[in-house]
Amino acid sequence: MRRILSLVAVLTTLATALPATAQSLPIRIDQAARVSLTGTARDVIIGNPAVADVTVIDGRNLIVTGKGYGITNLLVLDGRGRTILDRQIVVSSSDDGRVTMYRGPGLFNYSCAPRCERTPMPGESDTAYQESSGPYTSAAARATGAARPQGE
Repeated sequence: MRRILSLVAVLTTLATALPATAQSLPIRIDQAARVSLTGTARDVIIGNPAVADVTVIDGRNLIVTGKGYGITNLLVLDGRGRTILDRQIVVSSSDDGRVTMYRGPGLFNYSCAPRCERTPMPGESDTAYQESSGPYTSAAARATGAARPQGE
């Protein structure tokens, strides 16, 4: 009986020490998903920061945001350096309310909710994407500059 109890104790210890390697985590581009951890995180590593970003809410909760199309991984280590999460992150586009029009070699994306508006996405011509993203990036740069103390 002691041998069985000792085996159960060993298996329980191994199960808690093994990383959580569940299926991949699908995330839509420009969307976020919450990841709850079984242990307290010390180190959080994202394989390719161009594909996804991670925000640590607290030791047991993370927010993963899809930044670019592709596949990367999320690795979380505890205070002893043990892997508590190793998960593949798959970032893809959302087809909900989106219309893509092909005109010759050109590709044009629209977001339709409730009316259709032009929303260039990565993969379109660089000119169309830069023209549409310019106002957003310049507004962010102006806001960052305004937030700095005078004299910097």
